[in-house]
Amino acid sequence: MNSEPSWDFYRSFLTVLQQGSLSAAARELGLTQPTIGRHVDALELAIGAELFTRSPNGLLPTDAALALKPYAETLAATTAALLRTASGQRERVAGTVRISASEVIAVEVLPGILGPLQEAYPELQIELSASDTIEDLVNREADIAVRMAEPQQAALVVRRIGDIPLGFHAHRRYLERYGIPQTLADLANHRLIGFDRQTAYVRMVMKRYAVPGIEFSFRSDNNLAQLSAIRAGVGIGICQTGLARENPDLVHILPDAFSLPLGTWVAMHESLKSSPRCRATFDVLVKGLQDYLRYSTSA
Repeated sequence: MNSEPSWDFYRSFLTVLQQGSLSAAARELGLTQPTIGRHVDALELAIGAELFTRSPNGLLPTDAALALKPYAETLAATTAALLRTASGQRERVAGTVRISASEVIAVEVLPGILGPLQEAYPELQIELSASDTIEDLVNREADIAVRMAEPQQAALVVRRIGDIPLGFHAHRRYLERYGIPQTLADLANHRLIGFDRQTAYVRMVMKRYAVPGIEFSFRSDNNLAQLSAIRAGVGIGICQTGLARENPDLVHILPDAFSLPLGTWVAMHESLKSSPRCRATFDVLVKGLQDYLRYSTSA
């Protein structure tokens, strides 16, 4: 390496890699296209390798670029964590908190919890990552995570919320047309909403409840898509009972025969306990999710 490249060079390189062109990267970063080009050229000079080749579809990454990508992503995550930490080093609740949560929880539950928090603390900024992929708290990919699997990493502060119940639900319109199943075996005669891929979890559920002849007529590996299909009256599917209760047109099917517990935890890195913004956000998330659980399980 001829010299120590600036972080700006790596940021521009990573954005070009993600966006596919200099112009798109420039728009994303709020810089000019020539500036992005100079950054990429400087990084190529520093590492002694070409990073992109031109094609009719844009810039294609070379093997050197693909090898560099994970390290640039780590730099980006570390820099973002550094900025979030620096922004919160004050006694008042201010700065940025990045929260990671599953798509359904992030979209359907957390906005109602986080909205009042930001009203109470106007200087608090929230980054909400809605993904079923687990982000690494130890490496500070997120500050706080709502997990549907018990966190196993050390150096984390963890609060167990409890088990959010899942069950079969359908829209009244669907049931008026096709009838209400009286047993799990009756589900084989209905339009079912489920997963496209037969994962180990899906096979475990089917085996545990001995549901024979199950075929999904509407398949998606996206839980939000399944929830939308249930609400649209496409068929019978599994969703959180708390979400279904908010819609009077959704009916809980076979509640005594089928119920799945969805374990839920809130976690953050122990080094953030002294951060006012993270502590306040963590506490509000715990209380808000506990309230949601009570609502989901109340008679």
